[in-house]
Amino acid sequence: MNDFTDRPGAAVVAGATGGIGAAIARMLVERGSDVALTYRKNADAADQLADEVRRSGQRAAAWQLDLSDEEATARFLKEAVDQFGGIHTVVYAAGPHVPMVHLSRVSPAQFRRQVEQDTVAFFNLVQPSLPHLRDSGGSLVAVTTAATRRFPVRDGLSAGPKGAVEALVRGIAAEEGRFGVRANCVGPGMLMDGMAARLMDSGDLDEKALDVTRSNIPLRRFGTARDIAEAVCFLASSRAGFISGQTLDVDGAYGV
Repeated sequence: MNDFTDRPGAAVVAGATGGIGAAIARMLVERGSDVALTYRKNADAADQLADEVRRSGQRAAAWQLDLSDEEATARFLKEAVDQFGGIHTVVYAAGPHVPMVHLSRVSPAQFRRQVEQDTVAFFNLVQPSLPHLRDSGGSLVAVTTAATRRFPVRDGLSAGPKGAVEALVRGIAAEEGRFGVRANCVGPGMLMDGMAARLMDSGDLDEKALDVTRSNIPLRRFGTARDIAEAVCFLASSRAGFISGQTLDVDGAYGV
């Protein structure tokens, strides 16, 4: 597929060094897009990914960025537009590690930090990108969570802020459609990489919990970051040109 070969400018992938973000960046490149990558801490991984992209023949650049910094995020977007000549897609695949904990044990300060690092960070990225997406008739895709449809116990610290992101995406779809801008979400279920992998590694999910989780998924298996990338790249492409304001859960039918 060459969905993005003829699209001027680049795709922005925020959170490009995470398991999901990196898979999305690679698939966008496979399908003909240049990429502007952001990362928060892992400079080595970002540089390696950018080098990999350049070896494939596409253009890439990486920026260290804390998306909760409004001014720095706006500067990044201006630099990306100047370097690539525009932006045709914005993918939000960022967000801090979220421990699994009952809401009764989440302090207001902890919840506030999560909202700032996820919901507010998302808005900091998207709001200044809208003029550029209008120019290109571009697309926004936010990676959220399937937990906003079927709530897993102890996942409120993730599902709450992600639910707010999904509400903002619907608002953007409703308001920006007249300018040719589309906005959608992809909601990952349990994956073998990405956030779920970190929960497994951290011990938040033990083998017993994993078995229970797997039994709640009709397909009886976990997905991969590439499964998420397929959905993101489809929604960002012209093949999804009449799809906006939607959330596509990639969860093995967990939410059914």
